[in-house]
Amino acid sequence: MTSTAGTDHAPPPAAPTPSLALDLWETVRLAAPMALTQLSQIAMMSTDLAFIGRLGGDAVAAAALAGTVYFVGSTFGMGLMSAVAPLAAQAFGAADAGLVRRALRVGLWAGLFIALPIMLIALNGEIILLALGQAPDVAHLAQDYLAGLAWGIAPMLWFLALRSFMGAVNRPEPVLWITLAAIPLNALLVYPLLYGHWGFPQLGLTGVGLATSTVNLGTFLAGLWFAALRPPFRDYHVLARLGRIDWRLMRQLLVIGAPISLSFLLEYGLFSAAAILMGLISTAALAAHQIALQITAILFMVPFGISMAATVRVGHAAGRNDAAGVRRAGLMAMSLGLGLAMLFTLGIVIARYDIVQLFLGAGLADAEATAALAAMLLLIGTTFFITDALQTIAVGALRGIKDTRIPLLLAVLGYWLIGFPASYALAFHTALGATGIWIGLSIGTAIYAALLVLRFLRLSR
Repeated sequence: MTSTAGTDHAPPPAAPTPSLALDLWETVRLAAPMALTQLSQIAMMSTDLAFIGRLGGDAVAAAALAGTVYFVGSTFGMGLMSAVAPLAAQAFGAADAGLVRRALRVGLWAGLFIALPIMLIALNGEIILLALGQAPDVAHLAQDYLAGLAWGIAPMLWFLALRSFMGAVNRPEPVLWITLAAIPLNALLVYPLLYGHWGFPQLGLTGVGLATSTVNLGTFLAGLWFAALRPPFRDYHVLARLGRIDWRLMRQLLVIGAPISLSFLLEYGLFSAAAILMGLISTAALAAHQIALQITAILFMVPFGISMAATVRVGHAAGRNDAAGVRRAGLMAMSLGLGLAMLFTLGIVIARYDIVQLFLGAGLADAEATAALAAMLLLIGTTFFITDALQTIAVGALRGIKDTRIPLLLAVLGYWLIGFPASYALAFHTALGATGIWIGLSIGTAIYAALLVLRFLRLSR
């Protein structure tokens, strides 16, 4: 894309004076709205699960399997959208407004291209689940959910690209406002479409999926309005030459984003495989796993937000060629995330029985056994919560310097060569059963986190 120097370039921003207090403040200032955005998004998912839980254990199990298919399919697109952040952040650090705009533009095009095959996967989810040996009734319910979710994939990916762009230019707040507004809207749509109230048809799990797709479209349109018309985003002219595809930058996006996508796929694939293993044990085990995993996901959103902030802050430092700033930004983010993860984990362990009850109807015949197993999984996952926080922040810091290939290999080692075999062996070759699956997950995640931290320390030295 051809741009005038006066429009697209500005003097490079000065490196901030080194200070631990300043680094902490800048990390918190950027990470807080990102983390709150993540919590808001998981709040919508938790609301869905709370409504679905009133339908019975089969519905919860179906939601777990549908989520498995949906996230395995969409993780590749999510990885490509994540690559917008380091591209735009380094461009922002180098004061290249034209490259910031182009990074968002190729992200939007990539989101469109990848959404189409992901939709095909979602619309054929029942076939996939039956091939994996899942119960036909539960697989059919899962397909009902996926039939509604499929139509919101493209706007979901576009919104992620907008979020990466806004974070890269140090203004993540509009995404938070949009997501907060989406929470009550989602509940107001899910409730009548699921149960058939207020004159709406009773669509069951399909209605839940359609509500989510509608909210995805609304959040994208709101984000696009901010990006195109509101300051300071409008100064980047994000809609300029939108129909033109920058194939050179698209290749860079793929080079950076494909390993991120595969890493996401390995991570989500591990938990999806764990759900499949739980389904082979019993429906109650699968429901307990889904509830525990949902609570874990709530915890994960805070360090994930810090991880995105680490990508941006490390990217800014790299863009202005501040090597010491790269190291400080990464280590500060890891320290902050580790401390918060330990604090949140303590709270979850203490209140685990009460928290689990929020996701189950008291009248269910298997509610007590499912709740007890979910609480046990949360207790076993104590170390997992902390190491999972550390790994996501470390990998975010590495993305800020566009290091994505080696972390992919480390994910293969930690998750699939160690974590999954340990989960399978402990679940089916010992008396541990469902709890053995979570012990294996904890082992693999701890090893992956340690290797990522060592990688960042080596590269930032």
